[in-house]
Amino acid sequence: MEARNIGVKVSNPPAKACDDVHCPFHGAITCRGRLYEGVVTSTKRQKTVTVRRDFLFKVKKFKRYERRNSKQSVHCPPCIDVSVGDAVVFMETRKISKTVASVVIENKSAGKGLAVAAVKDDDKEAQA
Repeated sequence: MEARNIGVKVSNPPAKACDDVHCPFHGAITCRGRLYEGVVTSTKRQKTVTVRRDFLFKVKKFKRYERRNSKQSVHCPPCIDVSVGDAVVFMETRKISKTVASVVIENKSAGKGLAVAAVKDDDKEAQA
């Protein structure tokens, strides 16, 4: 089954199909609202990942910015492969559960993590 157009330009749409109802590409859920970027910190739950989002907050009194972060539970459809440390793009949807109200639409570091691991393995072999 081909991935449907979700109304947002995605550089690498999922190649494999899934039967998840909450998948924006193959299911019935619609994406709306803002786009966010973050880094996956946990993949221990079924079809749900925890994403850390870093942002700048302006302190008006001192006219400066401070770094802040927030963690958010995000639904991850089975057609998108995500692991800890991957940079992902996710978008707001309707409430899926008590804590989940957004869905992963793109893995920005797809395939990059494998290349980094291969380079590290080559370095270890060269040192031995």
